[in-house]
Amino acid sequence: MEICKGTKPDHRKFNMAQTCLSCLKYLMFSFNLIFWLGGCGVLGVGIWLAVTQGDFATISPSYPFLSVANVLIAAGTIIMVVGFLGCLGAIKENRCLLLSFFIILLIIFTLELTGIFIFISGRDLIDKYAHRDLTKGMRLYSTEGNAGLTKAWDIVQTDFRCCGVENYTDWFTAFGEDKVPDSCCLEYGKGCGATLSKTNFQEGCYMKVMDVLEQYLLVVGIFGLCIASIQVLGMAFAMVMYCQLRKESSKYY
Repeated sequence: MEICKGTKPDHRKFNMAQTCLSCLKYLMFSFNLIFWLGGCGVLGVGIWLAVTQGDFATISPSYPFLSVANVLIAAGTIIMVVGFLGCLGAIKENRCLLLSFFIILLIIFTLELTGIFIFISGRDLIDKYAHRDLTKGMRLYSTEGNAGLTKAWDIVQTDFRCCGVENYTDWFTAFGEDKVPDSCCLEYGKGCGATLSKTNFQEGCYMKVMDVLEQYLLVVGIFGLCIASIQVLGMAFAMVMYCQLRKESSKYY
Protein backbone atom coordinates (compact mmCIF):
# COMPACT_ATOMS: atom_id res chain seq x y z
CA MET A 1 0.00 0.00 0.00
CA GLU A 2 2.82 2.38 0.86
CA ILE A 3 4.51 1.64 -2.45
CA CYS A 4 1.33 2.45 -4.36
CA LYS A 5 0.95 5.71 -2.49
CA GLY A 6 4.51 6.65 -3.31
CA THR A 7 4.07 6.05 -7.02
CA LYS A 8 0.92 8.12 -7.50
CA PRO A 9 2.64 11.53 -7.60
CA ASP A 10 5.19 10.24 -10.13
CA HIS A 11 2.40 8.80 -12.22
CA ARG A 12 0.54 12.11 -12.16
CA LYS A 13 3.70 13.97 -13.11
CA PHE A 14 4.26 11.58 -15.99
CA ASN A 15 0.70 12.05 -17.24
CA MET A 16 1.03 15.81 -16.94
CA ALA A 17 4.28 15.78 -18.89
CA GLN A 18 2.70 13.65 -21.60
CA THR A 19 -0.30 15.98 -21.79
CA CYS A 20 1.94 19.05 -22.09
CA LEU A 21 4.03 17.35 -24.76
CA SER A 22 0.91 16.36 -26.67
CA CYS A 23 -0.48 19.92 -26.51
CA LEU A 24 2.85 21.35 -27.61
CA LYS A 25 3.05 18.80 -30.41
CA TYR A 26 -0.31 19.72 -31.93
CA LEU A 27 0.20 23.42 -31.30
CA MET A 28 3.46 23.34 -33.22
CA PHE A 29 1.93 21.20 -35.94
CA SER A 30 -0.93 23.68 -36.38
CA PHE A 31 1.48 26.61 -36.35
CA ASN A 32 3.66 25.07 -39.05
CA LEU A 33 0.68 23.91 -41.09
CA ILE A 34 -0.47 27.54 -41.34
CA PHE A 35 3.13 28.49 -42.12
CA TRP A 36 3.26 25.86 -44.88
CA LEU A 37 -0.09 26.93 -46.34
CA GLY A 38 1.16 30.51 -46.40
CA GLY A 39 4.20 29.32 -48.34
CA CYS A 40 1.91 27.55 -50.81
CA GLY A 41 0.04 30.80 -51.33
CA VAL A 42 3.22 32.81 -51.91
CA LEU A 43 4.55 30.16 -54.29
CA GLY A 44 1.25 30.10 -56.17
CA VAL A 45 1.26 33.87 -56.64
CA GLY A 46 4.87 33.69 -57.83
CA ILE A 47 4.09 30.99 -60.39
CA TRP A 48 1.01 32.90 -61.55
CA LEU A 49 3.10 36.04 -62.07
CA ALA A 50 5.78 34.05 -63.89
CA VAL A 51 3.18 32.60 -66.27
CA THR A 52 1.10 35.73 -66.85
CA GLN A 53 3.93 38.27 -66.67
CA GLY A 54 6.71 36.17 -68.12
CA ASP A 55 8.29 39.02 -70.04
CA PHE A 56 8.30 41.35 -67.05
CA ALA A 57 11.72 41.61 -65.47
CA THR A 58 13.56 43.77 -63.00
CA ILE A 59 14.91 47.13 -64.13
CA SER A 60 18.31 46.19 -62.70
CA PRO A 61 20.62 44.77 -65.39
CA SER A 62 23.00 43.34 -62.80
CA TYR A 63 20.30 41.22 -61.14
CA PRO A 64 17.81 40.27 -63.86
CA PHE A 65 16.71 37.24 -61.83
CA LEU A 66 15.34 39.49 -59.08
CA SER A 67 11.92 39.82 -60.62
CA VAL A 68 8.88 39.86 -58.37
CA ALA A 69 7.85 36.41 -59.61
CA ASN A 70 11.26 34.84 -58.91
CA VAL A 71 11.49 36.38 -55.45
CA LEU A 72 8.01 35.11 -54.54
CA ILE A 73 8.76 31.63 -55.89
CA ALA A 74 12.00 31.44 -53.89
CA ALA A 75 10.36 32.78 -50.72
CA GLY A 76 7.37 30.45 -51.08
CA THR A 77 9.61 27.42 -51.58
CA ILE A 78 11.71 28.24 -48.51
CA ILE A 79 8.60 28.80 -46.37
CA MET A 80 7.10 25.51 -47.55
CA VAL A 81 10.28 23.54 -46.82
CA VAL A 82 10.66 25.08 -43.36
CA GLY A 83 6.97 24.57 -42.58
CA PHE A 84 7.13 20.96 -43.75
CA LEU A 85 10.13 20.28 -41.52
CA GLY A 86 8.29 21.77 -38.56
CA CYS A 87 5.10 19.78 -39.23
CA LEU A 88 6.93 16.51 -39.72
CA GLY A 89 9.20 17.05 -36.74
CA ALA A 90 6.23 17.84 -34.50
CA ILE A 91 3.91 15.03 -35.56
CA LYS A 92 6.70 12.42 -35.61
CA GLU A 93 8.27 13.82 -32.43
CA ASN A 94 11.61 13.66 -34.22
CA ARG A 95 14.35 15.58 -32.44
CA CYS A 96 16.60 15.70 -35.51
CA LEU A 97 13.89 17.37 -37.62
CA LEU A 98 12.98 19.76 -34.83
CA LEU A 99 16.60 20.77 -34.42
CA SER A 100 16.95 21.23 -38.19
CA PHE A 101 13.83 23.38 -38.19
CA PHE A 102 15.23 25.49 -35.36
CA ILE A 103 18.63 25.93 -37.04
CA ILE A 104 17.13 26.89 -40.42
CA LEU A 105 14.81 29.44 -38.81
CA LEU A 106 17.72 30.82 -36.79
CA ILE A 107 19.84 31.20 -39.95
CA ILE A 108 16.99 32.96 -41.78
CA PHE A 109 16.36 35.23 -38.79
CA THR A 110 20.08 36.08 -38.54
CA LEU A 111 20.29 36.84 -42.26
CA GLU A 112 17.27 39.13 -41.98
CA LEU A 113 18.83 41.04 -39.08
CA THR A 114 22.11 41.28 -40.99
CA GLY A 115 20.31 42.58 -44.06
CA ILE A 116 18.48 45.23 -42.03
CA PHE A 117 21.74 46.31 -40.38
CA ILE A 118 23.54 46.56 -43.74
CA PHE A 119 20.63 48.50 -45.25
CA ILE A 120 20.53 51.00 -42.38
CA SER A 121 24.28 51.46 -42.00
CA GLY A 122 25.08 51.48 -45.72
CA ARG A 123 22.10 53.41 -47.05
CA ASP A 124 24.25 55.99 -48.88
CA LEU A 125 26.38 53.30 -50.50
CA ILE A 126 23.27 51.36 -51.55
CA ASP A 127 21.75 54.51 -53.06
CA LYS A 128 24.93 55.19 -54.99
CA TYR A 129 25.11 51.65 -56.33
CA ALA A 130 21.40 51.63 -57.21
CA HIS A 131 21.75 54.88 -59.17
CA ARG A 132 24.71 53.52 -61.11
CA ASP A 133 23.02 50.20 -61.82
CA LEU A 134 19.74 51.75 -62.93
CA THR A 135 21.55 54.22 -65.17
CA LYS A 136 23.42 51.32 -66.72
CA GLY A 137 20.12 49.54 -67.31
CA MET A 138 18.69 52.54 -69.15
CA ARG A 139 21.18 51.94 -71.97
CA LEU A 140 19.57 48.55 -72.57
CA TYR A 141 16.11 50.04 -73.04
CA SER A 142 14.42 48.84 -76.26
CA THR A 143 17.42 46.72 -77.19
CA GLU A 144 17.17 43.15 -78.41
CA GLY A 145 16.68 40.58 -75.66
CA ASN A 146 15.64 43.16 -73.06
CA ALA A 147 11.88 43.25 -73.51
CA GLY A 148 11.34 42.58 -69.81
CA LEU A 149 13.58 45.44 -68.72
CA THR A 150 11.92 47.76 -71.24
CA LYS A 151 8.46 46.85 -70.01
CA ALA A 152 9.55 47.30 -66.41
CA TRP A 153 10.79 50.82 -67.11
CA ASP A 154 7.58 51.68 -68.96
CA ILE A 155 5.41 50.45 -66.09
CA VAL A 156 7.44 52.29 -63.44
CA GLN A 157 7.46 55.55 -65.40
CA THR A 158 3.76 55.36 -66.21
CA ASP A 159 2.60 54.34 -62.72
CA PHE A 160 4.83 56.76 -60.81
CA ARG A 161 4.56 59.53 -63.40
CA CYS A 162 8.31 59.96 -63.58
CA CYS A 163 11.10 59.82 -66.12
CA GLY A 164 14.65 58.52 -65.79
CA VAL A 165 16.56 57.91 -62.58
CA GLU A 166 17.32 61.46 -61.40
CA ASN A 167 15.28 63.28 -64.05
CA TYR A 168 14.23 63.01 -67.67
CA THR A 169 17.63 64.15 -68.99
CA ASP A 170 19.11 60.79 -67.94
CA TRP A 171 17.59 59.36 -71.10
CA PHE A 172 19.60 61.78 -73.24
CA THR A 173 22.79 60.00 -72.22
CA ALA A 174 21.19 56.56 -72.54
CA PHE A 175 19.85 57.20 -76.05
CA GLY A 176 22.68 59.45 -77.19
CA GLU A 177 20.17 62.05 -78.31
CA ASP A 178 17.61 64.40 -76.81
CA LYS A 179 14.59 62.15 -76.48
CA VAL A 180 12.79 60.09 -73.86
CA PRO A 181 10.70 56.89 -73.95
CA ASP A 182 7.05 57.28 -74.86
CA SER A 183 6.16 56.16 -71.33
CA CYS A 184 7.50 59.51 -70.09
CA CYS A 185 4.74 61.40 -71.86
CA LEU A 186 1.86 62.86 -69.86
CA GLU A 187 -0.43 61.76 -72.66
CA TYR A 188 0.87 58.59 -74.23
CA GLY A 189 1.23 58.49 -77.97
CA LYS A 190 3.44 56.60 -80.37
CA GLY A 191 6.65 58.56 -80.82
CA CYS A 192 5.65 61.27 -78.34
CA GLY A 193 8.95 60.92 -76.49
CA ALA A 194 10.92 62.06 -79.52
CA THR A 195 9.42 65.53 -79.23
CA LEU A 196 10.51 67.07 -75.95
CA SER A 197 8.08 69.44 -74.31
CA LYS A 198 6.54 70.32 -70.98
CA THR A 199 4.15 67.42 -71.51
CA ASN A 200 6.88 64.98 -70.46
CA PHE A 201 7.33 63.87 -66.86
CA GLN A 202 10.18 65.88 -65.40
CA GLU A 203 10.96 64.19 -62.07
CA GLY A 204 13.19 61.14 -61.73
CA CYS A 205 11.79 57.77 -60.71
CA TYR A 206 14.28 56.91 -58.00
CA MET A 207 13.14 59.52 -55.50
CA LYS A 208 9.50 59.04 -56.48
CA VAL A 209 9.67 55.34 -55.68
CA MET A 210 11.62 55.98 -52.47
CA ASP A 211 9.05 58.55 -51.35
CA VAL A 212 6.24 56.04 -51.86
CA LEU A 213 8.18 53.36 -49.97
CA GLU A 214 8.80 55.74 -47.07
CA GLN A 215 5.06 56.42 -46.87
CA TYR A 216 4.52 52.72 -46.24
CA LEU A 217 7.52 52.38 -43.94
CA LEU A 218 5.32 51.93 -40.87
CA VAL A 219 3.30 49.19 -42.58
CA VAL A 220 6.48 47.47 -43.72
CA GLY A 221 7.89 47.75 -40.19
CA ILE A 222 4.77 46.23 -38.62
CA PHE A 223 4.79 43.44 -41.21
CA GLY A 224 8.46 42.80 -40.49
CA LEU A 225 7.82 42.63 -36.75
CA CYS A 226 4.99 40.15 -37.33
CA ILE A 227 7.27 37.95 -39.44
CA ALA A 228 10.02 38.18 -36.82
CA SER A 229 7.54 37.29 -34.05
CA ILE A 230 6.34 34.25 -35.99
CA GLN A 231 9.93 33.11 -36.49
CA VAL A 232 10.80 33.58 -32.82
CA LEU A 233 7.66 31.69 -31.78
CA GLY A 234 8.54 28.90 -34.19
CA MET A 235 12.04 28.63 -32.77
CA ALA A 236 10.68 28.70 -29.21
CA PHE A 237 8.14 25.95 -29.92
CA ALA A 238 10.77 23.82 -31.63
CA MET A 239 13.34 24.19 -28.85
CA VAL A 240 10.85 23.58 -26.03
CA MET A 241 9.55 20.47 -27.75
CA TYR A 242 13.09 19.30 -28.54
CA CYS A 243 14.13 19.69 -24.90
CA GLN A 244 10.97 17.97 -23.69
CA LEU A 245 11.54 15.01 -26.01
CA ARG A 246 15.16 14.81 -24.94
CA LYS A 247 14.10 14.85 -21.31
CA GLU A 248 11.55 12.12 -21.92
CA SER A 249 14.02 9.92 -23.79
CA SER A 250 16.64 10.31 -21.05
CA LYS A 251 14.29 8.61 -18.58
CA TYR A 252 14.66 5.36 -20.46
CA TYR A 253 18.46 5.32 -20.34
